[in-house]
Amino acid sequence: MMTTEDKPESETAPDKARQQRGPLIGAIFGGLFLLALLAAGIVFLMQPTTDTARFRDVFIIFMALESIVIGLALVILIVQIARLINLLQNEIKPIIDSTNETVSTLRGTTRFLSDNLVEPVIKLNEYLAGLGHFVRFIRPKKK
Repeated sequence: MMTTEDKPESETAPDKARQQRGPLIGAIFGGLFLLALLAAGIVFLMQPTTDTARFRDVFIIFMALESIVIGLALVILIVQIARLINLLQNEIKPIIDSTNETVSTLRGTTRFLSDNLVEPVIKLNEYLAGLGHFVRFIRPKKK
């Protein structure tokens, strides 16, 4: 039986799109509701019998609605920051630790190869070059 983790990414894309569509539709309906309230308030204030106290009361109601919307936006922001911190701690940090361990292993491997393979080969080349110069010094070429 295949779970969503076993499915290829193309099969899980519609599920992700459905999950993202819900909050978007809710935000659209919420915005339309606020616009309807604003329109009703403007129509209400345009009545000839509207006095200053009524205008003040409607304005206070709009300010309360605005503070509710800002509060919801802050809650969403805090949730998103918490998800980001969770992602950094549980997914990115182990990757960085693993990469650091790999680099340390690679550093040790290169040091081992340098000490046990490259350095003796260089020393051998030095000795062979010295031997070649010594042989040429002892037996110069005749012209």
